[in-house]
Amino acid sequence: MSNLTVALAILGGLVLAAIIGYNTWMTRRNAPRQPDAPEAVPFDEDLPASPPDDEAALRTEPGQAAAAGRHEPLFDPDLPPPSLQQAPGAERRGGLDPLIDVITPISLEGLVSGGAALAAMPATRRAGSKPIAIEGLNEHTGQWEPPAQSQRYSAFQAGVQLANRTGALNEIEYSEFVVKAQAFADAVNGAPEFPEMLDEVARARELDQFASAHDAQLSFVLRARHAAWSPGYVQQNAARLGFVAGMIPGRMVLPTGEPGMPPILGLAFDTQAALADDPAQSAIRELTLSLDVPQVERGEQPFTRMRETAATLAREMDGVVTDGDGQLLREETMDVIGADLEQLYDTLDARDLSAGSALARRLFS
Repeated sequence: MSNLTVALAILGGLVLAAIIGYNTWMTRRNAPRQPDAPEAVPFDEDLPASPPDDEAALRTEPGQAAAAGRHEPLFDPDLPPPSLQQAPGAERRGGLDPLIDVITPISLEGLVSGGAALAAMPATRRAGSKPIAIEGLNEHTGQWEPPAQSQRYSAFQAGVQLANRTGALNEIEYSEFVVKAQAFADAVNGAPEFPEMLDEVARARELDQFASAHDAQLSFVLRARHAAWSPGYVQQNAARLGFVAGMIPGRMVLPTGEPGMPPILGLAFDTQAALADDPAQSAIRELTLSLDVPQVERGEQPFTRMRETAATLAREMDGVVTDGDGQLLREETMDVIGADLEQLYDTLDARDLSAGSALARRLFS
């Protein structure tokens, strides 16, 4: 074998090795990024192997507790959220309000027990897409409240919401409300006084126009620059910023400090990627960070936190922040959005519909 043949063979081997190495490097580079492995906790023989539940809770890191035990709050559309339900010793929030509800007084000939009122409640507390509520005037406290089994009431009032994100209360929905409220009144031997339908429907349209003009739901898109992300990688980075698992696969939320309240921010990525047989091999190239402005209190500084969260995730995950059309969102654009939101907050405050208030959460739902 000549020296030339040997040299060509060696050169061919080197080229082949280079091609294999390059392909391996590209495969690793383009593979979805995986979460960091958890650090091993050293075993301490002086500590019991399984501490009591309360001690274990005290030793759990805040981030671990959030990731393991906190989830997106659930809301039943036919029941008030926990923050609106009457609790012993708690200040009552929400309830029927003439600002956003049609209210029908129901006078009684005598006292009615809470048990009788509960038995007379409508099977479904909705008229079309609008929530219905019935409250009783507590004989002892003199306060309006949802009927309770052990109480007695000297009067009732029924209400239906004037508007929500599905639109304004219409004549058909108002008629359905009248039928249900009348049936309740008949069951408790009460006499309802219904407001004029055309006046209430007109008021509903005016409120709906205001709500439509002052509703704001913001979203940023975080896109991968190079390598895609695995679901675990996204979840790990989001959890470091306080996000917890939502009830829907591919959704995480940043909760408030008050139980039962809507989350401050939402984070979503491809549901199919989260449900894959092997999520580690799922490739996510973008995720959406969202803010439902009227649902979150102004004092939480939700837009500032949204900007900071987007910037941090982009830096840590090698991504860029864009709008829904893929245009980069620069600091100047963010400043303009923030200024517009401050004006929106002022307008909602002036209308007694402050962002995050019970009335605003009901209207913008």
